Amino acid sequence: MKNEKRLIYIDGMTCASCVARVEKQLKKQHGVVDVSVNLATNQAQVEFEPDVISMDDMITVINKTGYDAWADNSPEEQLAKRKQHAYTFQVDGMTCASCVSRVEKSIEKVSDVEQVSVNLATNQAQVYPANGDFEPENVVTAIEKAGYAGKYIGEEDKNAYDEMEEKQQQDTKALKNSVISGAVVTAVVLIGSIPHMVPGWGAWVPELISNPYFLLLLTSYVQLGPGMRFYKNSYKVLKSKSADMNVLVAMGTTSAWLYSGAMTLFPETLTAIGFPYQLYYDVTTVITTLILLGRYLETKAKGKTSSAIKKLMNLQAVEARVYRDDVEKMIPVEEVKVGDHIIVKPGERVPVDGVILKGTSAVDESMLTGESIPADKHEGDEVIGATINTTGSFTFEAQKVGKDTALSQIIQMVNEAQGSKAPIQRVVDMISAYFVPAVVLTAAATAMVWWLVGPEPSGIFALTTFIAVLIIACPCALGLATPTAIMVGTEKGAENGVLIKDAESLEKTHKADVVVLDKTGTITEGKPAVTDIFPARGYEANDLLTAAASAEKGSEHPLAEAITARAAEENLSFQEPDSFRSITGKGVEAMTGKDKIHIGNEALMNDEQIDTQSAAAKAEELADNGKTPMYVSKNGRLLGIIAVADTMKSDAVSSIKQLKAMGIEVVMLTGDNEKTAQAIALQAGVDNVIANVLPDEKANHIALLQREGKKVAMVGDGINDAPALMQADVGIAIGTGTDIAMETANMTLMKGELAGVVTAFTLSKATMRMIWQNLGWAFGYNIVLIPVAAGLLYPVFGLLLNPMLAGAAMAFSSVSVVLNTLRLRSFKKLPESKGEQTPELKHAA
Repeated sequence: MKNEKRLIYIDGMTCASCVARVEKQLKKQHGVVDVSVNLATNQAQVEFEPDVISMDDMITVINKTGYDAWADNSPEEQLAKRKQHAYTFQVDGMTCASCVSRVEKSIEKVSDVEQVSVNLATNQAQVYPANGDFEPENVVTAIEKAGYAGKYIGEEDKNAYDEMEEKQQQDTKALKNSVISGAVVTAVVLIGSIPHMVPGWGAWVPELISNPYFLLLLTSYVQLGPGMRFYKNSYKVLKSKSADMNVLVAMGTTSAWLYSGAMTLFPETLTAIGFPYQLYYDVTTVITTLILLGRYLETKAKGKTSSAIKKLMNLQAVEARVYRDDVEKMIPVEEVKVGDHIIVKPGERVPVDGVILKGTSAVDESMLTGESIPADKHEGDEVIGATINTTGSFTFEAQKVGKDTALSQIIQMVNEAQGSKAPIQRVVDMISAYFVPAVVLTAAATAMVWWLVGPEPSGIFALTTFIAVLIIACPCALGLATPTAIMVGTEKGAENGVLIKDAESLEKTHKADVVVLDKTGTITEGKPAVTDIFPARGYEANDLLTAAASAEKGSEHPLAEAITARAAEENLSFQEPDSFRSITGKGVEAMTGKDKIHIGNEALMNDEQIDTQSAAAKAEELADNGKTPMYVSKNGRLLGIIAVADTMKSDAVSSIKQLKAMGIEVVMLTGDNEKTAQAIALQAGVDNVIANVLPDEKANHIALLQREGKKVAMVGDGINDAPALMQADVGIAIGTGTDIAMETANMTLMKGELAGVVTAFTLSKATMRMIWQNLGWAFGYNIVLIPVAAGLLYPVFGLLLNPMLAGAAMAFSSVSVVLNTLRLRSFKKLPESKGEQTPELKHAA
């Protein structure tokens, strides 16, 4: 059989060593004739013997090498496979980072699961299927095997989020009741324990309250009542041959409870064999109550971080006013079909995405863009579902419904982003997986050492340190440090018009030291507009513009549309020409009544023997500034010059200045010639320009910058930007661009303005600063206090950590992490630099 040559797409390569590794592994395979791997395009060109080795075999080899590979599908098919939406599952019962690790390991064992990410802050698992045969029930079973309750949440399961919120409220209420009842009983136990703490104290305490049997009864209530949740959760995880913070708490409090109970019931027997008389009822109840208090405060605070999805869900319209069968009727928004004509009246939400057929209005799009000023909408303009119609009525045609609407896509993206993990969190999870067993061993070793060499009574000393180490070392703070910050960060991004695809993108953005900006549609508006009007001597600007618009009316050329649009803005009267002829490479000729009008370049004027000498210098100056000068003549006489250019976006100059002030190098990438590119760059404030770039060369230029050791963020909007967006360390798509550009990017700017890039960077920095603060506190807390709990300071300073203080500190650690994260909710995007707006372009008359 004849050899075949095929392309394989590879994701995950970052350097030349990656290329060498893939090539080496493929060349080892029998049947592979030749391999060429390209880092810039993320492709492998493979020549092979199809009767010896298959594409699937080679893809498996690449996957085993540590990369993700696909066959040579079209970019759209490749993206569809690569960007499959995750399945979301609710996981109840998780309390710390060890729980997260256990659930992930259990789900990963499911055969049709490719990737899983479990988030402690949201109590959710995002599961990516390996194939089309994925069965959500298998994942639910895996969650239950790990000792937790699981439930699949469908893509449009609005009720699921209501149920989740209701359950969270129920859990919070139950915890509150447990704290109150535990605190009341604990207060009585504390008072009753006073006579047992120091002989001679507490003579005022009623004998009933200080009676050891009564204290045993009260403590048993706290352990088996409010504290029962620790035993239940411990049983679940121990049954799955694992351990978490519930086990630590249960072991610590049970040790004190059982010792005290045994001493109450059999005092003479135990003291006779050397155990000192000591009661720990106060320790048991105080620790249990304090940890429950911490859990209650933590649950309440977590509820404040997880409001993004609920807010977005509530934005959806409930009904739509549809025109069907010549009748206007109200139907549920779920029943709207593509092609339906929908009427929207003032004050109503737009039900789905579509294009206006009739009417004008101003639509509040703040839920998408963060922009408070309503956007004017006319016939032919797009409208997005869930935005609010503020003034006039209009009719539009539905083009995207159900899960295809922008809002549904945003909900899915925010949900997946909040459930995803930053690379730093994976390191934390790996540490947490071994944390609890290490703590139990540390506590046991500590107790053994103090039992052998500690001061008398050594048994009491050993028990005290054992309980303190178990209680102080809780991985809750570690588990919450990163996901809570990611949740709030993605929510603030959505509020400010920046959609973040995953946690890794949020983390990587702040590391980028170069921002590459595509020119057309990114720095500029992406469509030409009239910038300058220079009439010849003896003519007025309106004469020149009217003649040009009359000749160009009806033409679909972008330059013609720019001229007629400007004439319409000036309220000039012009009509379609009687005849029209396009002259290739030169311009156009039109007859309007008795007048012959020519519009074009100098070559056209020369052909028509029209003198342009008086305007030649001005035309050259305009061209030097990156504009397209067009001569206009009527009946053989020059009327003047109209210049057209792709104008800069209003916030381009200020945004670029802010990026440079943040220490970020700004590069403009464009297919324009060097002269035009430098002119635009000068106006925009960009110092570095890469011009004359063909569409398929953009990714190569990104790769060149990366080879210089730079972390690159690429901002673009077109189909030809998609490979560059994929190649960049961070791809940022302009939301007004194409679907494929947005699909390949790590972030999408819904408003389509460069200010969103500044917001993305400032938000990434703020989120990562919050994560490091949280991790610093969580790790520092354990590093410092575990040795103190183990009695390390006792030989030198005589200090020993009371287990009750350990319980209070442990509870405070988790609450402090969540409360610290909530400060991120005050994030506000940077205001535009005053006085740095894009300069007004001169319109001479």
